Amino acid sequence: MKLYLMPIVFCFLFWSCDQKSKVEKAIEETPVADIKVERFDKQFFETSPKDLAKLKKQYPYFFSPKINDTVWLNKMKEPIWREVYTEVQKKYPTTDGIQKEVEALVQHMKYYFPKTKTPKVITLISDMDYTNKAIYADSLVIISLELYLGKEHRFYQFPKYLKQNFEERQIMPDVVTSFSIGKIAPPTDKNLLSQMIYFGKQLYLKDILLPEYTDAEKMGYTPEQIVWCQENESYIWRYFIEREMLYSDDQKLNSRFIDPSPFSKFYLEIDNESPGRVGAWIGWQIVRSFMENNTNVTVDQLLKIDAKEIFEKSKYKPKK
Repeated sequence: MKLYLMPIVFCFLFWSCDQKSKVEKAIEETPVADIKVERFDKQFFETSPKDLAKLKKQYPYFFSPKINDTVWLNKMKEPIWREVYTEVQKKYPTTDGIQKEVEALVQHMKYYFPKTKTPKVITLISDMDYTNKAIYADSLVIISLELYLGKEHRFYQFPKYLKQNFEERQIMPDVVTSFSIGKIAPPTDKNLLSQMIYFGKQLYLKDILLPEYTDAEKMGYTPEQIVWCQENESYIWRYFIEREMLYSDDQKLNSRFIDPSPFSKFYLEIDNESPGRVGAWIGWQIVRSFMENNTNVTVDQLLKIDAKEIFEKSKYKPKK
């Protein structure tokens, strides 16, 4: 029986790959205006103090009128910030790699969201704000390069679960995370399922916009953490179901299973082995299952469908 099925399986796989290649070929042909990466980080630290006014005029969105010029002038010459600037220049003497990655990402964005504008990309050195490493704002992409120097860099006095994403390869996933905020309406329901599906949609956008990236990179996990989720998927799901968590409005569940954290909180021995955000990972699998079983649904439509409907039509069944 298995031998008879083999040709069918191969045909299906060939068809799937062929369909995917057709989409990718269409995306490659999607026209994108030239994207230039502007190095505000260089301009700021190489600008003479007497020319600060010119820089402020060129980049008004980086200079709050509430902040005195003395603050900016001090930052220009402050030894610690000069050292940060030196390290950024060592890591990113050019931004050619970033430019190519952004161009490929924008092609995918324009294919799935035709009204997407070609953004201006600006790199800077901010204030080590890890909650805003990369920002997508309509026609502007802002990347804080000091937060992509590599997880082992001596500057980083952060917990391990945060530092593991301070890698260059995490720039585009962070840009898509910011992009998704403008595309996916925040959930109106406060239950755990709604949060899971919200972040599941966000991660599904990474599937289609960053097809060459691994699941670990999309999720911000190590490869080992992805394997842990895959191996424990049925257990996690059973845990949620048996404790009737999906439709619970208990907001503590977000900090336990959705928010960034060093580990998820089952309150069991496995906690220290688990990565944080396993609820978001399960939500991702539900959204993937929904799209596999509802092939007539477009990406635009998916982003508007509520969590309960997605869950009910997903036919989600965790792998054992």
